[in-house]
Amino acid sequence: MGFLYIEPERITGFYLIDAALAGDWETFGGAAKQLVLPAATMAIFTLAPIARMTRAAMLQALSSDFIRTARAAGLAPRKILVGYALRNALLPVVTTLGMVFSFALGANVLVEKVFAWPGIGSYAVDALVASDYAAVQGFVLAMALLFVALNLIIDLLYAVIDPRIGFEAG
Repeated sequence: MGFLYIEPERITGFYLIDAALAGDWETFGGAAKQLVLPAATMAIFTLAPIARMTRAAMLQALSSDFIRTARAAGLAPRKILVGYALRNALLPVVTTLGMVFSFALGANVLVEKVFAWPGIGSYAVDALVASDYAAVQGFVLAMALLFVALNLIIDLLYAVIDPRIGFEAG
C-alpha cells in the first residue's frame, strides 16, 4: 500500500476485500491500482497460449464441412460463428486453459516476489528459505488439490460443451 492510505481493519488479509467491508473506498481504489501491474503480468503470461489455441481451433472449425453447410443454408453469420464454430473450437481451448493454469501457479510465485505482493507464493518461498518444511508441504498440497479440482472442472465442462462426451463409464 502507498503511504497515503491507511491499512483497513484486518479481516481477511486481502486489502481489496477488507477495504470494501470497511467501506473505505479510497483505500480500495489504491489497492486496486496496485493490482494492475501484477494482474497484467499474469494476464499477458496466460493470454498468449490461449489466444493462439483459440485462433487455431477456430480456423479449423471454420474450414469444416458443417460450417460450409450452415453458410449454404443461409444461417446468420453470428449464429454460425458463435453457435457452431466457437462451440466446436472450445474443447482444445479449455484443455489449454488447464495447462496454462498449471504454469500460472508457478509464475504466480515469481510475480508475487517481483511486485512484493504478499500471497501464497511468497509464503511458500519464505517457508522454503526458512526450512519450514511443514509450510512447504502445505503449499504443495494446496496447489495439488487446486490443480486436481481444476482438472475435474475441465472434465465436467467437456460434457457441457460437447454433449457427445458423456459421463458413462467404460
